[in-house]
Amino acid sequence: MNSFLKLPLLFDPNELQKDLRACETTDWPQHFQTSDYSGQWSGLALRSASGKPSDIYSHPDSHPGNTGYIDTPLLDLCPYIARILRVFECEIESARLLRLAPGAHIKEHRDLHTGYQFDVFRVHIPIETSEQVRFLVGGQTLDMRQGECWYADFSQPHSVENCGATARINLILDCKRNDWSDQLFRQAGYDFEAEARNRKLDCATRAMVIARLSEMKTDTADRLIKELEAQADTDE
Repeated sequence: MNSFLKLPLLFDPNELQKDLRACETTDWPQHFQTSDYSGQWSGLALRSASGKPSDIYSHPDSHPGNTGYIDTPLLDLCPYIARILRVFECEIESARLLRLAPGAHIKEHRDLHTGYQFDVFRVHIPIETSEQVRFLVGGQTLDMRQGECWYADFSQPHSVENCGATARINLILDCKRNDWSDQLFRQAGYDFEAEARNRKLDCATRAMVIARLSEMKTDTADRLIKELEAQADTDE
């Protein structure tokens, strides 16, 4: 139910493409997760932890000493995308353009802790795409069109294959959950009750594991118990 959602936001494909053309003369570095894809997968950052357009990492902990994200100079060339960012009344972390070349394939993988239940969310806004792009999340197909805005739980297995003759280019935003996003997701049909049930199940499983470790009475078991208890404190 909560694997993916089409959010009630729609943006102008022509204006998005104007901004894209302003970025096309810039070198697009290849995606750093080279084992996760075949073919050409590249990107540019409009917001990054370092402030550099070539920095397409989506987590600030990849940059020791950095505490957040800042706009890159490329965002000044993209006035319409800058307006899109202001539509999101929440904290935006990374903002990236990711390009998947014709014939390229992003292999099935998971991006840990990137679902709404982890108090963050990632959205895709297609700028250039085609019916020959096959985007799967949790075994289901996302039929994303230009200018639409889609959330997906990328902690689930997902893959993308571009079988078309043109590149697929999406604007991808990583955001932090808040009251505004809760309202947006509610409008889109997000099942908050299912999320709450899953959280309770996870807590129950953790409690059962802690109870079994307590019976072992070993140093290793004690260390694992402390780690699980610290995780519980973080989740609350």
